[in-house]
Amino acid sequence: MKTNIKYILLLGFVSLLTIIACKKTEYSFGKILTPQNLVINTSIQGQDANNPTGDGSGIVTISVQATNALQYKIYFGNGDSVMSYSGNVTYKYTTIDTNTYTITVNAIGTGGAISTLSKQIRVLYKFQIPADIMTALTNGSSKTWVIAKDTVGHFGVGPTTSFFPDWYQAQPNEKPACAYGSIITFTQGGSNSITMNDNNNGSSFLIAAATAFYGQSGGDGCYPIATGGTKTLGFGTANSGSNSTNSTGIQFTVPGNGIIGFGTGGTTYEILSLTSNVMWLRNIGSDGNAWYQIFKAQ
Repeated sequence: MKTNIKYILLLGFVSLLTIIACKKTEYSFGKILTPQNLVINTSIQGQDANNPTGDGSGIVTISVQATNALQYKIYFGNGDSVMSYSGNVTYKYTTIDTNTYTITVNAIGTGGAISTLSKQIRVLYKFQIPADIMTALTNGSSKTWVIAKDTVGHFGVGPTTSFFPDWYQAQPNEKPACAYGSIITFTQGGSNSITMNDNNNGSSFLIAAATAFYGQSGGDGCYPIATGGTKTLGFGTANSGSNSTNSTGIQFTVPGNGIIGFGTGGTTYEILSLTSNVMWLRNIGSDGNAWYQIFKAQ
C-alpha cells in the first residue's frame, strides 16, 4: 500500500514537471507606437535665390525625423533607397540636367508600425569635369595654349569613321601667319567650370566649307573673325563612338561661333589626348569631315 502511494505521488510530480516544461513561453513587444509628426527637410548643395536647383553637383542632404520612430527607409525617387537610424543622409543625383525627384520616407516604429511622407525636389546635375582634365587645361588657375605649328599634323583631316587625320596632316609652319596667331587661355572657374578665351588678334584661318558659317565667303584663308571674348565651356561625355584607346572620352562645346584656333564650322571638340604640355582635339566640320588640331602649352 505504501509502495502504491509513493508511486502515485512520484507519477504526479513527474506529470507536474512535464506540464511546467511544456507550457509555452509568452513574450510581449510592449505597446505598438506608430511614428507621428514625420518631417522631411532637404538642402541642395549650392542652392540660393539665383540657383534654386543647386550648383550642379547633384548633392542633396536629407534630414528626416518623427516621434516614436526607430529607423527610416528613405527612397530617393530614382530607384535608390537606404535605411537610416539617424534619419540624416547625403545623396548624389547623377542624371544630367535639371530633374524632379519625389523623396519618400517610411518612418518605422515598434512592431513595424509605419508612417509615410513624400517631398518633391528639383536638382541640377552637370557633367563633372575630371580632375586630370581640369588640371592639365588650367593648371588649377589659368593656362595659355597655342597651335603647335612646328609639329607635323598640327592641322589635319580625315573621315568621321577614324580618329586620325588619314587624309591630310599639315607640315610645320605650312599655313599663313593668321593660322598660328591665336593665344587660347583656359581658366578654372570654380570646382566644375572652365572658361576659354581665344585671342586671335582679329583674324582666324577658315576652311572654305565653313566660311558661310562665320558670315564670310571664299576659299581657305584668313578672315576677320570676332571670337566672342571669354566663354564658359560645356563639358560632357564624347558621343563620337571613340574608346579609351583613341580618346579621353571627354568633349567640350564652345558657345557662339565655337572657334578655337582655326575655323571648321564645328563647335564641339573631343579631347583625344591631353598632357600638361600637349593637347590633341577633334571636331566635325561643316563639310562633314573630322578635323584635328594639336596645341602646345606656353
